[in-house]
Amino acid sequence: MLYHLLLSFQSEYSWLNVFRYTTFRAMLAFFLSFTFVLFFQPIFIRYLQKVGHKGQPIRENGPKSHEVKKGTPTMGGLVVVAAVAVSTLLLSDLSNKYIWLCICILIGFGILGYVDDSRKVFKQNPKGISGPTKLFWQTSMAVAVAVVLLNLGFSSELHFPFLKDLSWQLGIFFVPFVVLVIVGASNAVNLTDGLDGLAIGPIMTVAVTYSIFAYLGGREDFASYLGIPHIAGTGELTIFLSAIFAAGLGFLWYNTFPAQVFMGDIGALSLGAVLGLVSIIVKHELVLIITGGIFVMEAVSVIVQRYYFKLTKKRIFRMAPIHHHFELKGWVEPKIIVRFWIISIVLAFISLTTLKLR
Repeated sequence: MLYHLLLSFQSEYSWLNVFRYTTFRAMLAFFLSFTFVLFFQPIFIRYLQKVGHKGQPIRENGPKSHEVKKGTPTMGGLVVVAAVAVSTLLLSDLSNKYIWLCICILIGFGILGYVDDSRKVFKQNPKGISGPTKLFWQTSMAVAVAVVLLNLGFSSELHFPFLKDLSWQLGIFFVPFVVLVIVGASNAVNLTDGLDGLAIGPIMTVAVTYSIFAYLGGREDFASYLGIPHIAGTGELTIFLSAIFAAGLGFLWYNTFPAQVFMGDIGALSLGAVLGLVSIIVKHELVLIITGGIFVMEAVSVIVQRYYFKLTKKRIFRMAPIHHHFELKGWVEPKIIVRFWIISIVLAFISLTTLKLR
């Protein structure tokens, strides 16, 4: 909105031409989103405490060290989602179809997460919405996105990292593939959100990595030079992703160990879903396996643990997701968090090498 308003005065004030530059607006989105979270998060925390918010219920079978977390306010992701939405709507080109898709998924999955968090908090039920119900709504929204993309003429071609000339037309498999990426990313981030600051760190590294992909892929000259798919309009997603990174940074101020507030499903489900969507739009879906390696590792640990136990009645890990396994091995929480962040940063740099190693 602000972007369109300011450009309407460009003929009178030539310096407003700077708003045409994506990088400039991405910088503004960063500061706006970061400031928004820093200012409103403590207000939201105090509000939750004032209304008698009971906090995040702790799993009965979870690590005993988590008992101290009982009563910590949750749903802090609401402020993060609001910051990203406000910054994007103010500073991005609202005629861009990809921006609206991302905003819709951010809010849609955010609403689902809010309902889930509300049941956990007000009914003190750690399970929240049932698995099948949650999966139904996640799948429905992902299918809607896939259908919209196809109706917009979006290519169903799947590109492979490190290989310039290898691609595969998904055809009828495009819809289930979109569902797999969006729903998988959403749930993987949610599984990772089990320690103070653990999930938000990798969310930020993935956001930064894909902001680079989005910007380069949106520029025909850069895309041609690097041998990556050129998708017109994806450059605007740099603003959206910059807002995610900044909101995450602001949230980390209050979520770092020991956390003053938890992100909750409202943040984890929505941010995971939009990162999956962005990977599809910029045609770097498979790279998300590398960039979001922490999320993949957490999700795989749960799947392997569950099915191995069903088959053998034994466990591979002391507890899943895998961050709990390291807790039970005696690693202190901050050590697990920082080491996972380090791994995430290394994986982000590896992902960026796919730009030229083709």
